[in-house]
Amino acid sequence: MPNIHIVTDSTADFTKELIKKYNIHVVPLTIQIDGEQYIDGVNIQPPEFLEKMAVSKELPKSSQPAVGVFKELYDQLGQNGDQVISIHMTGGMSGTLKSAQAAAEITDSDVTVIDSMFITFALSFQVEAAAIMAANGESKEAILKKIEEIRINSNLFVVLDTLDNMVKGGRIGKGKAMIGSLLSIKPIASLEGGVYNPVAKVRSYKQVVSYLFDRYIEDTKGKVVKAVGISHANALNMANPLIKLIEQTGFKDIKVSITSPVISTHTGPGAIGFMYMTE
Repeated sequence: MPNIHIVTDSTADFTKELIKKYNIHVVPLTIQIDGEQYIDGVNIQPPEFLEKMAVSKELPKSSQPAVGVFKELYDQLGQNGDQVISIHMTGGMSGTLKSAQAAAEITDSDVTVIDSMFITFALSFQVEAAAIMAANGESKEAILKKIEEIRINSNLFVVLDTLDNMVKGGRIGKGKAMIGSLLSIKPIASLEGGVYNPVAKVRSYKQVVSYLFDRYIEDTKGKVVKAVGISHANALNMANPLIKLIEQTGFKDIKVSITSPVISTHTGPGAIGFMYMTE
């Protein structure tokens, strides 16, 4: 049976230790800010990026990896007849998936490209499970089935603290943003179907935490919680109270990280991503 290699992109929240442990291949996106170009996770890290974004006059721009970058990696991994499973951030937020798919079509290697339909930890839930199964010698079919199960049983919510980046990116008008700011509105959205779906508007951090925790309790009732992740753009004021509430339910292994630059560009500072997976 051929070996199976797992590929993902830099929007998956993995530590360097986990990447090495599970032998995961990470293809980074690039970020442009104030005329400078950076490679996500290589020559710029999330805390530094948030500092630069705070003083940047223009919205940073992210770019998906070139098709050639994916092809070169796929050629290398599959040269001995090995298989590749390439799992990426939702195609609804980036062209990364399309780059991977285009490379898969022109490489001679056996590559299967998967749209995780998620970002950050909800993406890494799928990647980590696939990497563990691949290391244990399980078949491609079994791994793909598990990835689908995890995707179906995952939830992700995004909360924005400011609408500034939405305005800079042309996604909402200045008038709407001004009203939202005056009313201290914190929009909450799910990533169901891989796209941003507004689900609620609240007016305080306390209400954010209450809403997210209530959804967590509702969605996990009668199920086994397998993973919980919180990714934030300097938003511990929301993350920490939510962590305490979840820990009180008995689940302690909550993954926490600062959001990757690519995601922070979409959400802006002070945002939080809350995700969990059950079985």
